[in-house]
Amino acid sequence: MIAYPARRIAIAIVTLVLASIVVFTMLEIVPGDPARIMLGMNASAEQVAQLRHQMGLDAPLLLRYLHWTGGLLKLDFGQSYTYSVPVIDLVAERMAVSLPLALIALALSTIIAIPVGLYSASRRGGTGDTIAMGTAQLGVAVPNFWFALLLIYLFAVWLHWVPAGGFPGWDAGIGLALKSLALPALALALPQAAILARVARSALIEVLSEDYIRTARAKGIPRRAVLWRHALRNAMIPVLTIMGLQFAFLLAGTIIIENVFYLPGLGRLVFQAINQRDLIVVKSVVMLLVAIVIVVNLLVDLSYALVDPRLRGRP
Repeated sequence: MIAYPARRIAIAIVTLVLASIVVFTMLEIVPGDPARIMLGMNASAEQVAQLRHQMGLDAPLLLRYLHWTGGLLKLDFGQSYTYSVPVIDLVAERMAVSLPLALIALALSTIIAIPVGLYSASRRGGTGDTIAMGTAQLGVAVPNFWFALLLIYLFAVWLHWVPAGGFPGWDAGIGLALKSLALPALALALPQAAILARVARSALIEVLSEDYIRTARAKGIPRRAVLWRHALRNAMIPVLTIMGLQFAFLLAGTIIIENVFYLPGLGRLVFQAINQRDLIVVKSVVMLLVAIVIVVNLLVDLSYALVDPRLRGRP
């Protein structure tokens, strides 16, 4: 029981270390001098050298890496070159938008996808299955920003139910804040729900062909109970995998949606920091997102043992 989670945790730690090396190295070799960009092209070489020294950019590469990773371990992400504030403050401010948005979108995609996957698998080859999977295929093919534009036109411009963009902040009231996140969350959830529904259907079709499902039906257990209590649980491993990947994507890959809806989230922060050559912000935020992806995948791996008891005794 202990060997399985211990092995997964060790793999996660090694992956995290390797990811930090890759992120640091890739951003170090990106062309462009942050000090030169901040001071402008008319700045003298002495001014640029002085600013590079203040920013610690003239220190040896290994020392800068160790200083950066040491700070990350203490949740000290450094000081933003552009905003002149601690990066952790910027992250906390933007995470207050991106994290609820990702959680709402994941909840919506799950609520939509699981029943659709169950319905399609239980009616494999039928008209309902064809319509559901055809719709899901359309959802996979259409980009989320296109869904966003359609939702803005329908619910904001035509019906005036929700604002077309912007975020008033949580201080304006939870109801108003959630209302501002409704359309972005739905635009993110629809393509993810389409993917998750197809995965759930495939996993359920495989499970429904097992002997124990036929045995349960032969015993007279109602069809709904067989689907929800027996088939769905045993089909959850691939579904959980996709859900973990989707949450990481929803948190880290919302740059387009956040720009469409003018949301001050992590995606826009990274986009602005890249344009402003604020490398400390880019490195810290990207590493934070990588860490979240690794931790989420670790939790998904550990959840396999809860769903499938056979994994608990594996090394």
